Amino acid sequence: MKRKGNSCLIAVAMGVVFLVMVVFYGTISPQPSAAAPNTDYRLLGKPLYKLDISWPKYTEHFTGEVFGVAVNQVAGLVYVAQRGENVPKVLVFSTDGDFLQAWNTSTLEMPHGIFLSNASSNPTVWITDVGNGPFGHTIKQYSPSGKLLQVLGTAGEAGSAVSPLQFDQPAEIFVHSSGDIYIVDGDGGLNNRLIKLSKDLQVQWMHGEKGAGLGQFYIPHSVTVDSYQRVWVADRGNKRIQVFNSLTGDWLGSWGSCFLEDAPYSVRLTPDQKYFVVVQLNTNQISLLEAPPVGVIGQCRVASVIQLAEDIKPHLVDLDLKTGALYVAEIGAQQAQKFTPFTLGGGFL
Repeated sequence: MKRKGNSCLIAVAMGVVFLVMVVFYGTISPQPSAAAPNTDYRLLGKPLYKLDISWPKYTEHFTGEVFGVAVNQVAGLVYVAQRGENVPKVLVFSTDGDFLQAWNTSTLEMPHGIFLSNASSNPTVWITDVGNGPFGHTIKQYSPSGKLLQVLGTAGEAGSAVSPLQFDQPAEIFVHSSGDIYIVDGDGGLNNRLIKLSKDLQVQWMHGEKGAGLGQFYIPHSVTVDSYQRVWVADRGNKRIQVFNSLTGDWLGSWGSCFLEDAPYSVRLTPDQKYFVVVQLNTNQISLLEAPPVGVIGQCRVASVIQLAEDIKPHLVDLDLKTGALYVAEIGAQQAQKFTPFTLGGGFL
């Protein structure tokens, strides 16, 4: 009898442990909502984010292919870039989901990447334009209301020159709080470059060779900078992320083992700098990778995966640096979606 009682206690204890593991580290499969089509997804690994089906409040404003998204965490605004004939190229929503305005600017042909800089002082919106017409092959800076402030590159002319600066289908721009600018130039064009500019637009350093070697690129698609003076580039064509010293441009390492099935398209950091958010378009995945400490690159480690439904095609992402909310631009679904952090006792997991 005593032995049987001990066996029962062990079985109960194992059952409790199993349930805890499922809740915190297992697979969660939310049921798709009838009111929100194309939002079904699964969480694999540690549940770090959950879908906010209430954002935006109305989806009929998405009328084109949604390519990029940028967040002003101070003003509570979300800028969504979309492509298409006779559609507004930029939609502006509140972080609560209200539609606020659209930019029907004629100065944008085919927006690709979008970035919000200087949120706390003098916010501006930067947009890369991969169009082949008279306004394409440029990076444009706009006021929050859509007024064109300046243009980087030679409008309508693809090229590789540094002085004057030229681009060929620039993919994305990242503006650091210091004012330094990082550009990945080459969404399938002639160039395969990572360029650092000073805040007065002088070239500081550049990696510009096409190839699969160290410091070479094949379709560099996204760029971000962490708190340890490291630049992280989604090297899409080579299915890897490469890392560089932001001050010197020296190559520091690369991650490839996490991208055997599909290439990284977008790379961003969570506000706590603990995770990289990486998008893989063809497998419809958003992966959370553990960010390495200073001085260590090592190999990539997946902590969590948001597995989206087929043909959603996530392209680029951005995060609210105040709340940690994740916004995803989805080409296939022609929409942007919001994911909010799971919390336990008010903290980000």
